[in-house]
Amino acid sequence: MRLRRKPWARPELAACPFYIDNPPELKGRWQELFGNGNPMHLELGCGKGGFISKIAAAHPQINYIAVDIKSEVLGLAKRKIEAEYAASGNSEIKNIKLMSQNIELIDNMLAPSDAIEKIYINFCNPWPKSPYKKKRLTHGKQLVKYKTFLKAGAQIWFKTDNDELFRESIKYFEENGFIIKYITQDLHSSGFTENVPTEHEIMFSEEGIRIKFLIAQMEVSALSNTNMLKGL
Repeated sequence: MRLRRKPWARPELAACPFYIDNPPELKGRWQELFGNGNPMHLELGCGKGGFISKIAAAHPQINYIAVDIKSEVLGLAKRKIEAEYAASGNSEIKNIKLMSQNIELIDNMLAPSDAIEKIYINFCNPWPKSPYKKKRLTHGKQLVKYKTFLKAGAQIWFKTDNDELFRESIKYFEENGFIIKYITQDLHSSGFTENVPTEHEIMFSEEGIRIKFLIAQMEVSALSNTNMLKGL
């Protein structure tokens, strides 16, 4: 479904203290921006903000960066974040930054010194046709980019409703130096206690679709190899 244009979104984002207008300028300086030494987590494709608003408000000791390409959805995410923080009694939003960027260019915005400890990929576009599979956020082409700014031992938490994407993503992770630390074909019946549901997840679950979920952890050797290649 195409999201209707929202004329208010861009002005609201421009005036938002936790919206980053030009993230490449902060490459290697995200920790400085947050002003603390807390761990940094990244959500790729945050959509309307249902996930990031809840997890960031619940964990003020972690810094979150949320990315989406559309200012219309980021405008909605901004409002949802504000509402969630207000409901939780937080007077100031200090541990989250929003940015509107093409995720395929994410390595232009984050450096090894940013040391991201966790990436969340929730219900990304499955790109089922072969010519477009390289656009998948879990594809090896993207995983190589993520490894340039991930901290040693970092994890990627991946959720999807799509069986083919899930099956092929397992292969992408394993081929690119990640170990599958946890996996389930039915998240909501698995007993996993740390799940924060997204808007899509709730919708798919109500339709009877099982949610697939895995945690992939990067091996230290994979990070070392990536850094060696960068130095060539």
